[in-house]
Amino acid sequence: MRAAVLSGGTFVVDDVPDPTPGPGELILRVSANGICGSDLSTYSFLPDGTIMGHEFAGEVVAVDPSARGDWPIGVPVAAMPVIGCRACPSCAVGDQARCPAARTIGLGVLPGALAEYVRVGIAESVRLDTLAGDVEVDLDAAALVEPLAVGLHALRRASPAPGDRVLVLGAGPVGLAVIAWAAQQPVSAATCADPVSGRRDAALRMGATEVLHPEEVRPDSFDIVVDCVGKPGIIATAIQASAPRGTVVVAGVCMAADTFMPVAGVVKEISMHFVSYYSRDEFVAAARLVATGRLDHRRFVSARVPLEQVASLFAELARPNDHRKVLVTPRRR
Repeated sequence: MRAAVLSGGTFVVDDVPDPTPGPGELILRVSANGICGSDLSTYSFLPDGTIMGHEFAGEVVAVDPSARGDWPIGVPVAAMPVIGCRACPSCAVGDQARCPAARTIGLGVLPGALAEYVRVGIAESVRLDTLAGDVEVDLDAAALVEPLAVGLHALRRASPAPGDRVLVLGAGPVGLAVIAWAAQQPVSAATCADPVSGRRDAALRMGATEVLHPEEVRPDSFDIVVDCVGKPGIIATAIQASAPRGTVVVAGVCMAADTFMPVAGVVKEISMHFVSYYSRDEFVAAARLVATGRLDHRRFVSARVPLEQVASLFAELARPNDHRKVLVTPRRR
């Protein structure tokens, strides 16, 4: 199969062996794979030969023989980018990301979906046709399930209550996902702050009640603040924006040291949570949102590119831009 493989700090498209399913596994023909902010933060640290890509959907082309009855060839699937041990307490409750033996997909352990095919776990996969009803599943759009699940997990950790004022810092893909879920809650405000006007416009289209430039964020004004930026200084900004007894959720992946004044949170009695991944239940909820067509993916996706453009795409996304979610489509059209 063809895959975008890390080599010398960049990506080259190369032919690599096709994956084969082991016990409890599927092989998907990848329809689309989204590029994540964490990809941009981590790819330079990963070894040569790595195949990245952890936001994906596709159709079943091979399956563990013992599971063929439940996973027919050709059915549309979204899969969590992790395979758990299937025996520990975390796996038992659908929290495979916290499994002590978890193997991540596309993040340097198992090969990811910047390729024509990807190997996934059955326990971590969702058949989209069983959720869609009479709606035809858009497999490209289903690559959005993973970032939507991230956004749902971040918002749920804050436990929004009716009337809460929510601020989302950053209108990238995760920030837009949080806004999309917040817009479905009985909150009084779902505000998004981002320095890029195009991204602020996207937040409005996703359901934000108000958009601001970060310099316009009002101190002490929000019951829930979700950091979806992941840069030094943002936690301090979130604490400043939080109202007394507010909640700060840190979902941004910051790869540098950050500092803030704890006394600012102490005085306000702020609760702070650091989050990553999601549960299987949250992944299924995101899959249902996409499969039923209730999410207009055109508001979320800003571009689609072929596998051959992955290297130039990563270089472009590393610079300031107004992209939302960019999908890579590995299969030949």
